[in-house]
Amino acid sequence: MTKENIIDLVVAGLAGLLFGSGMIISGMVDPNKVIGFLDIFGLWDPSLAFVMGGALLIFAPGYHFLIKPRSRAINGDEIACPSNTKVDGLLISGAAIFGIGWGLAGFCPGPIVASIGGGSHVVLAFLAAMLLGMLLANKYIARVTR
Repeated sequence: MTKENIIDLVVAGLAGLLFGSGMIISGMVDPNKVIGFLDIFGLWDPSLAFVMGGALLIFAPGYHFLIKPRSRAINGDEIACPSNTKVDGLLISGAAIFGIGWGLAGFCPGPIVASIGGGSHVVLAFLAAMLLGMLLANKYIARVTR
């Protein structure tokens, strides 16, 4: 294992530990809390807006002063911005499908991974279905973008 691989693992591990802890402590892994946040015409729960806002307050200056000026990542890889910035049918349909799933279940990819430690069968079923959906979507995109 190279020094770069070790650095990648340490940085990914620390980031994952911070992210997962933050998701659980803030309550973002509770689907009822998420659905309450999404229910803007009912019993709206604004607490997750404060979680997101707080995260942005920390991230924005960190990004501006520490990440944006860099041309290389911590492991030495070049930081490359995406070249495709157009809004197309795949982006819109993917966003709509994601939103429907998020609204129905109250889970999205980050919090569902952070919820695995709870051992809930619902979480594991959602994760399995999410992975299957990702696999099928990748096959579909590969077919339509040829």
